[in-house]
Order: sequence, then structure tokens, then C-alpha cells
Amino acid sequence: MAKRLFDIVLALLALLLLSPVMLAAALAVWLDSGRPVLFAQTRVGRGTQPFQLYKFRSMVVDAPRLGSHSTAQNDPRITRVGRILRRSSVDELPQLFNVLRGDMSLVGPRPDVPAQRGNYTEEQWALRHRVRPGITGLAQALYRSRATPQQRLQADLDYAQHHGLLVDLRIIGLTVLQLFRRSAN
Repeated sequence: MAKRLFDIVLALLALLLLSPVMLAAALAVWLDSGRPVLFAQTRVGRGTQPFQLYKFRSMVVDAPRLGSHSTAQNDPRITRVGRILRRSSVDELPQLFNVLRGDMSLVGPRPDVPAQRGNYTEEQWALRHRVRPGITGLAQALYRSRATPQQRLQADLDYAQHHGLLVDLRIIGLTVLQLFRRSAN
């Protein structure tokens, strides 16, 4: 209950403080590559329930039909504005609405697309989905986007076993440090 209240309060505060950034991002996407400004994708949530995850669109409109669900460093489907949004993680900000809806938490394993089910054993899949997925997680806090699939999986399983409000605060702090390190490079 405390975690959910923490998520709601921080998500509302973040939406209030970041609304100018979100408005600028929406305008930049629209001017660069038109509509839609948001991208919605089915992801797997707590209890393996599907939900629609929202992001600012960082790829061309037909990107899902043009390639796989994973992207490479120099993926030609990523737009000019999309590269900036991804580098700064601004593309993730609409997920604050997912947090308010209860689909996601601020902290938890990043939500999988259903096609990733085959990457897990039954036990791993069940453990990973005991908690709500998050905007950030242990893997992002420790490795940003440099984690190997095995490191990401282990971090997600570790979080699912040892989650809590203090762990979440530590992960949020580490994530902020990762964002500042990334923007300094």
C-alpha cells in the first residue's frame, strides 16, 4: 500500500514538474514526423496481465511492421527527434500515466512484450511478474542500456525477490545518476 501511494504521489509530482518537457517533446515529435505523437504497445504486467504501455513515438510510424521489437544502436527507423528523446529517456515520460493507472510502478522490472515469454523458464516468468513492471528498474540503475540479457534477467529476478520502498529509493537515486552520467557524455 505504501509503495502504491509513493508511486501515485511521485508520478503526479513528476507530471506537474515535467509537463513543459512533455509538451515540448510532443511538439517536437509532431513537427519532426507528424502524428501520432504517442506510441502504444502491448506489454506484460503484474500477474502476466497485458496492458498498453505509452511512450513518445521515437520511430517512424510504420516501425513495428518494418522490423523486430528490439532496436539496434543505429536503427534507421529511429527519427531525428527520437534519437534525442531516447538518449535523454524523455520518450519514457508518458509511462507516468501508466503508473497512475496502476499498470506500472515507478520502479520494477522493465515490462516485456509478450513475444519475450520464451526467454524465461516457468519459474523465472512467474517470479518476474509477481511485481508491477517499472519505468526504471535495478538493471537500468546498474547498467543503463549496457546490460547483457543475462544481467538484465538476474537484476529483474533479484528485484522481484527483494523489492521494497527503501530498495526503490536506492534504485531511483542510481537511475538519476545514470541519466546525469549519460547526458555528460
